[in-house]
Amino acid sequence: MSISQSQLEEEFFWFHSHPELSFQEVETTKKLKELLEKEGIRVLDLPLKTGLVAVIEGGKPGKTIALRSDIDALPIVEATSLNYQSQNLGVMHACGHDFHLTSLYGAAIALHEIRKDIKGIVKLIFQPAEEIFSGATHILETGILEDVEEIYGIHCNPSFEVGTVAIGAGNVTAAVDRFRIQIKGSGTHAAHPDEGIDPIVATSQLISALQTIISRNINPFSTSLISVTHVEAGTTWNVIPEDAFIEGTVRTLDASDRAFIKKRIYEVSEYCGKAFNTTVEIDWIAGPPATNNDFELTNFAREIAEKNEFTVVSPLDNLGGEDFAFYQEKIKGVFVLIGTDNSHPLHHPQFKVNPKALLSTANLLKELAQSSLERLSERGS
Repeated sequence: MSISQSQLEEEFFWFHSHPELSFQEVETTKKLKELLEKEGIRVLDLPLKTGLVAVIEGGKPGKTIALRSDIDALPIVEATSLNYQSQNLGVMHACGHDFHLTSLYGAAIALHEIRKDIKGIVKLIFQPAEEIFSGATHILETGILEDVEEIYGIHCNPSFEVGTVAIGAGNVTAAVDRFRIQIKGSGTHAAHPDEGIDPIVATSQLISALQTIISRNINPFSTSLISVTHVEAGTTWNVIPEDAFIEGTVRTLDASDRAFIKKRIYEVSEYCGKAFNTTVEIDWIAGPPATNNDFELTNFAREIAEKNEFTVVSPLDNLGGEDFAFYQEKIKGVFVLIGTDNSHPLHHPQFKVNPKALLSTANLLKELAQSSLERLSERGS
């Protein structure tokens, strides 16, 4: 690769220090477009508010594959001591998307340099809004991926050292759903609870009851969870409020468990509400399904990583979510976890990646793309 580690680090530092929230990645998109077009890489004209798709057209006929990174940041105040920390107060690249997009940028340059030898087309997805699980669907809705045979994505992982990648078949991340539950009672003076309907008592019982869905309805060997993460009720010490509110998340790996847990949350909430004479309203926000790495492509990706001198390990169990799964519903793909050295966990204000992983990751993406097209060409499918 003609691009150097120091050049990639320079761009990475800029992206890290200029984070933008989901669907607000205006300057990030502008910077990416400038960098790619400066190298002669064509950026496609698509109806996207933010984010972009670029294309490398090989000099030889063949199929089309895609490489994907995400570009958005999180509403977190950065607490690292990095000399390139966020300049946008309250916004931080605490999930490594700056690392992902810089690595893909490096791969784009490498692929462009060898385009005459490439057998087919590589589409480069710089996706917005992964953190709110919306960006992938926006890319898919453009129709630009309809001819794509295979797709590869990456995510940094602070559990592994630089030079290690985790690649495994099947689920690497979980399906993610969000629920919001409003419990409506009748307010009254705290000294006269009999004159009202206390939504707080009903809510406390509902929170406990929801946990029994996992402990008593789901196979103990299955991997699922329900977490209530937000509870709100009342405004002062001597008033029973009119209503209460809770919200939380469901994480599952199995599609049947996902459907069953949703059904049970509705049932438990309804009957718990009735038991305490309250009414319950549920707002269900479905997120991405579980990622599902194709078995054949997983073996292929492991081989390519090993050829590029990575230590390949199996992924750790993870109930985090990733909207790369939306691509995998339509396209065979693999989601690869890249070791970026031990750090605070993802979404932590002191999270950081080791930029030394940039060049090797860019090269891995380049090799995955080129070798994938070679493989598809040889197969003739």
